[in-house]
Amino acid sequence: MLKKRLLFLDRDGTLIREPEDDPQVDSLEKLELLPKVVVSLNRVASTGMFHLVMVSNQDGLGTRSFPMASFQASQEKLLTLLANEGIRFAAVHIDPTWPQDNAPTRKPGTGMLNEYLNGDYDLEHSYVVGDRLSDVELARNLGCRAVWYREDTLGNRDPLVAAGLERWCDLVSGDWAVVADFLLGIR
Repeated sequence: MLKKRLLFLDRDGTLIREPEDDPQVDSLEKLELLPKVVVSLNRVASTGMFHLVMVSNQDGLGTRSFPMASFQASQEKLLTLLANEGIRFAAVHIDPTWPQDNAPTRKPGTGMLNEYLNGDYDLEHSYVVGDRLSDVELARNLGCRAVWYREDTLGNRDPLVAAGLERWCDLVSGDWAVVADFLLGIR
């Protein structure tokens, strides 16, 4: 039996726009899908090549400054919008800790993804798609590959080289159509 590939998808800055003035998407008004993400992810999801897994750090989720209820409304709306377009997640993993907590569950740590490390999945042919170097680090830590989604780099790999992560990243792109074409081209 073939092991299933996984497509780990970051949320803010990868699927939805991360507001510049406030990094928390804590209301429906702030929820904005990135261009081409729906049609592109639908193309990938419809092939069945990957189990889709959302993985996101949400700094201070559940605190007074970022209540769970305000997050849940936008999260449920996002998942419903995507599901209505044929994009369903096998799992959603959200880490609410702050960077200074150094929690093993916070990306690039793999603590909230231990269920995928048991040998039942084809991690070698799985991908992490995210907009931060910590997403590329997560790919390295899981033993899979990365797509660095960057609208502002025009394919610039210099930060990857400086961080020693270039060998883990197969594509740098800020265009979801290019990301989908790449993922569909790997067999």
